Amino acid sequence: MTVITDTDNICAIATPPGKGGVSILRISGSNLSVFLSKFVSKKLEPRSAVYASFTDDENVIIDKGIAIYFPAPNSFTGEEVLELHGHGGPAVMDLLLQRSLKLGARLARAGEFSERAFLNNKIDLIQAEAISDLILASSEQAARCAIRSLQGEFSKQIATLLENLVSLRTYVEAAIDFPEEEINFLADPKISIELESLLSLVKKTKERAHQGSLVSEGMSVVIAGKPNAGKSSLLNALSKRDSAIVSDIAGTTRDVLREHIHLDGMPLHIIDTAGLHETKNSLEQEGIKRAWDEIDQADRVLYVIDSNSKYSLNIQENWPEYFSRYPTRNNITFVLNKSDISDLSPGIRQDKLATVILSAKSHDGLEALGDHLKSCMGYTGTNEGSFVARRRHIEALNNTENYLMSGKKQLLRAAAGELLAEDLRHAQQSLSSITGVFSSDDLLGQIFGSFCIGK
Repeated sequence: MTVITDTDNICAIATPPGKGGVSILRISGSNLSVFLSKFVSKKLEPRSAVYASFTDDENVIIDKGIAIYFPAPNSFTGEEVLELHGHGGPAVMDLLLQRSLKLGARLARAGEFSERAFLNNKIDLIQAEAISDLILASSEQAARCAIRSLQGEFSKQIATLLENLVSLRTYVEAAIDFPEEEINFLADPKISIELESLLSLVKKTKERAHQGSLVSEGMSVVIAGKPNAGKSSLLNALSKRDSAIVSDIAGTTRDVLREHIHLDGMPLHIIDTAGLHETKNSLEQEGIKRAWDEIDQADRVLYVIDSNSKYSLNIQENWPEYFSRYPTRNNITFVLNKSDISDLSPGIRQDKLATVILSAKSHDGLEALGDHLKSCMGYTGTNEGSFVARRRHIEALNNTENYLMSGKKQLLRAAAGELLAEDLRHAQQSLSSITGVFSSDDLLGQIFGSFCIGK
């Protein structure tokens, strides 16, 4: 990997905006000698916290606090890094920031400190993303998974896969390049054995990554249905608070309401939508349009039905608009609500389509719905050994598995060594994109652009 060539000194406030006990100004670059001599009143020893004054260009004290100097390459970014821990007032920190700019630094872009750490081989792309995931973690489980990735557990797993894949690819391509040896390498059981071993390891890695992805990103659940089916009551029951107004008047919900909860450690992004029905009211039409927009992007759709209505008699024909719009999607669960005033018993009903019977009012059957949602997403609730993973990681692992499966077919059915070698090459590129060995500039910009300023 090429070492970073941008030698600009960069600076940013690394702590959240607002008032607090301590705020941190971070500076990184190829040469911070001017900052060490003109900004800080005392000589700094590497990696030692020193209480010092921070002065302006007229040697007037701006603030007093702790200064820490990290020489290259033994720093987070791999460059020289200076951190000033001052009093947490916005005015004070702004003066320190302005002083840094006068001494020749420029404001850091979002995520630029982590980006430099990645480009200088201090961390790989998985670890860089784990920094952001750790900051944004909304639960203990998510934080623990992010720490595992930051410590390199996910990276080690990918490195092992790559090592085995490169070894197999080298063997296959060497056999293709030297046919004069008159060895039918395609008949060598070593190839098929190693392919099977690789596929098994990829599947195990996917399982661990999938659990980490669920803990980190969760699933989006859209509550849909006709007016007065009890959609808002279900949102309130799941969120355990009065998030939505509940009324007997049809069309109470006309916009999209969102709640974020945790289900045994798995984040749920619950979205309540307007009732789906024919209307000439322009306001209701906009609400229905927004409902369909959310349904388009949902991981799971809960279609709520009043269990006392005629619509509950035939589940399969209950929502023809959905099945005509998404003929191949299978992410819908029918929720028969108001079981407290019907003859139906709460729980999961074994129909052709997923059906849960409950009462949003009394909460009977709510636990069954939770178990059903975890089952739909493959969430086990056991996160030991899981590492944080993103959708792009899962996609890359899926692509790797598909290429290996294709290579296996080329080996067993067509006996095409060249095509097997090409599939192995694509599989290696897919795996390498996870850690950042092969990554486009667009991908890097997208990843680091989502970071905080100063991180």
